[in-house]
Amino acid sequence: MKKYKVGVIGATGMVGQRFVSLLENHPWFELVAVAASARSAGKPYGEVVADRWMMATPIPAAAAALTIMNATDDIKKIASVVDFVFCAVDMKKDEIQALEEAYAKAECPVVSNNSAHRWTEDVPMVVPEINPGHIEIIKDQRKRLGTKRGFIAVKSNCSLQSYVPALNPLREKYGLSKALVCTYQAISGAGKNFATWPEMLDNVIPYIGGEEEKSEREPMKLWGHIENGKIVNASWPSITAQCLRVPVTDGHMAAVFMSFDKKPTEEEILKTWAEFRGRAQELELPSAPKQFLHYFTEPDHPQTKSERNLENGMAVSIGRLRPDTQYDYKFVCLSHNTLRGAAGGAVLLAELLCAEGYMD
Repeated sequence: MKKYKVGVIGATGMVGQRFVSLLENHPWFELVAVAASARSAGKPYGEVVADRWMMATPIPAAAAALTIMNATDDIKKIASVVDFVFCAVDMKKDEIQALEEAYAKAECPVVSNNSAHRWTEDVPMVVPEINPGHIEIIKDQRKRLGTKRGFIAVKSNCSLQSYVPALNPLREKYGLSKALVCTYQAISGAGKNFATWPEMLDNVIPYIGGEEEKSEREPMKLWGHIENGKIVNASWPSITAQCLRVPVTDGHMAAVFMSFDKKPTEEEILKTWAEFRGRAQELELPSAPKQFLHYFTEPDHPQTKSERNLENGMAVSIGRLRPDTQYDYKFVCLSHNTLRGAAGGAVLLAELLCAEGYMD
């Protein structure tokens, strides 16, 4: 695999920092450009983020030496030095849509962590183990944009990354008919830590703006199909969600209840989870977990502290599968929200796009 030159747009925020951290020593990608707002442009990256670096590892030396470019004014300059960019900007939805399209029209592919284009009908929203075939819509998107190389691809919301992977292999096999999901989401999902959000200490907030709608609707796009140049959403299963913010640094947990048209046994569910492999595993992508779904037999696992970093934070942990009185079964699951759920998931998506030839 050739080495791709990449940029990070919105590099100073928490997810942008995670991108910068993940790209250090990446076997396929070399970080050559970082961009942010006009306030930071023209300054060394290391200087700007020195007092607000949120990662556990130090600022990568190569990234620290890069001069920050202007995310909106330097589009052509950035496009001329990179093969593609990751986007993690903090702007209004319409501004993000315009910005990402501007990069795409400058023939610079965009792999976005943002939600702005998740419902654009010809923009693939992809979890590589679940719906890799949706990247085929890129040819239709390029026709609309009038581009040869440029396009936009997005990852789904971080709250989906724990429970949708667990439901996915069961859906087609046994006819998943409905699911109820309660998520318990870490504060890094809001781009904060306890130093910047002390109100979260010893506290639970039973509301995350827009999160329940995303949790209920976005799986339908992931499970949809391409038809006449658009991604048509799936019509089943029905999902209802409740989302809470909990005092945890990283890691989104979910309690899931599910019913089926053809009810499987517990043994069949566990076997399906253990055997599930996606396109990311078939291609042996650098960031892909070797085992995507891990089941824990202990009654008090998975736990956030011990399991969120499983397989470099890219695996999904599942436990407590058991019958339910209102649904067929219930279980709990966990994923790392800024790795599998955000920057790591976007890096994995970029690896898929490279492996399938969309970045060439």
